[in-house]
Amino acid sequence: MTAPLLEVIDLVKEFPVRGKGIIPRNVGTVQAVSGVSFTLHPGETLGLVGESGCGKSTTGRAILQLHKPTSGSVRFEGRELTTMSTKQLRPLRKDIQIVFQDPYASLNPKWQVNDIIAEPLQIHGAEGPRGAVQRRVDELLELVGLNPEHRNRYPHEFSGGQRQRIGIARALALNPRFMVLDEPVSALDVSVQAGVVNLLEELQERLGLAYLFVAHDLSVVRHISDRVAVMYLGKIIEMGERETIYNRPMHPYTQALLSAVPMPDPKQERKRQRIVLTGDVPSPVNPPSGCRFRTRCWKAQDICAVEEPRLERRGGPDGTLSACHFAEERQVV
Repeated sequence: MTAPLLEVIDLVKEFPVRGKGIIPRNVGTVQAVSGVSFTLHPGETLGLVGESGCGKSTTGRAILQLHKPTSGSVRFEGRELTTMSTKQLRPLRKDIQIVFQDPYASLNPKWQVNDIIAEPLQIHGAEGPRGAVQRRVDELLELVGLNPEHRNRYPHEFSGGQRQRIGIARALALNPRFMVLDEPVSALDVSVQAGVVNLLEELQERLGLAYLFVAHDLSVVRHISDRVAVMYLGKIIEMGERETIYNRPMHPYTQALLSAVPMPDPKQERKRQRIVLTGDVPSPVNPPSGCRFRTRCWKAQDICAVEEPRLERRGGPDGTLSACHFAEERQVV
């Protein structure tokens, strides 16, 4: 196997909570990401899934240093990103890019599409000879399935799916090797999502891109990912090969998530036993001791409140990495 393109080790990102008053003071800390670790190889897609607020997007932004990590290590091609200054990071921005969730908010409404896509080329001095920028913009628009003749239009003249394609074209302008896809289809109509996901797969195969695909839609993640990591309250609680995760999950939380995914076959749907979780997700300001999922877990015992389970391989060599004292393989019907 080739060397990892990206290595994330014990990544932590905390946000201060400020109280009210004339002189606001820190009254707590939001533990958004707590000790996340994984690797990503060239051309691979890692799907990062979990409920809203579990730290998925924060993890992606901390990797790109859009949020400065509180602690931990992020290595891209062996180079440590967390200790780099803004000036040192700038040359690497060509290799690491992001596609944002909201295609309406991520594009400047006052700029023409031509200027939006050309901006990265101008910032990084990649214009080349006269006319080269225009040719590159047209090439990128064709690459994402848009008409180059529409380059002088404004974002409001495009649909949501077309705007997301413009965002993808902008991210591809400098030929990156790694992209964070921050819920790239969650704001789009279901009828449009498949087209954007298929485009991302085609671009990956054609350009050799590595993706961190952040999403809460388990069906989309299964379609595009090679491996899947499941997050809960700032921690990865299960990680493994796509089919192993979806067919034989070991962590109770993963089992509950997958039991909520509707099945197209009515007979299978009727036979399946759903797992309904009780209670709400605890606050990241004051997470539970030990296992963070124990307050909603039907398998929880005394040890779960005292000892935090380690993310380690369970169920033999073909099992997943699971953080549960009582992990047990469950066949998904």
